[in-house]
Amino acid sequence: MTNNLPTRQQTATLLKEFIKNQALIHHCEMVAQAMQAYAQKLGEDEELWYQVGLLHDLDYDMFPDEHPHKAIKELLADYPQVVKDAVSAHAPGLTGREPQTLMEKYLFACDELSGLMHAVSLMRPSGFGDMKPKSVKKKIKDKSFATKVSRADIQKGFKLIGVEPDSHIAFLIEVFNSQPVEE
Repeated sequence: MTNNLPTRQQTATLLKEFIKNQALIHHCEMVAQAMQAYAQKLGEDEELWYQVGLLHDLDYDMFPDEHPHKAIKELLADYPQVVKDAVSAHAPGLTGREPQTLMEKYLFACDELSGLMHAVSLMRPSGFGDMKPKSVKKKIKDKSFATKVSRADIQKGFKLIGVEPDSHIAFLIEVFNSQPVEE
């Protein structure tokens, strides 16, 4: 599958060409790490899953009103259809395409939750160190915290991948603890 995928460096360069907002770059890198870790755990294509995670919000910074259509139709022209399909499925409310494949479901399940978990980590002196699923779940319930994060999408993500919230959150804590993304 990855033989027709651009290199990781080419993808990182593309990301930095279209996203100038460092917080959004950081988010994309976190989702990419989560996706790669899940691919490894599930015996899937790690490079493909990583790049899908990195590219899912490619057009959001410069073209927010066209997200994710601009990326799918133009910016990802040189990428395999499977990448474009996953980018489309991560935003079903905008595209009408629900996550169907395993990769699409995990991308959806990692996207909003990673954003919320990052916000939780910023409030803690140890970041992701000694973070517990219970503290993340508490913030999921607190609608006044990280207000732009869709709680409905987080809940839908848990259902899509068929994993208990504690298990999914604990896995992501471990990923973000073991491979910290630079701010």
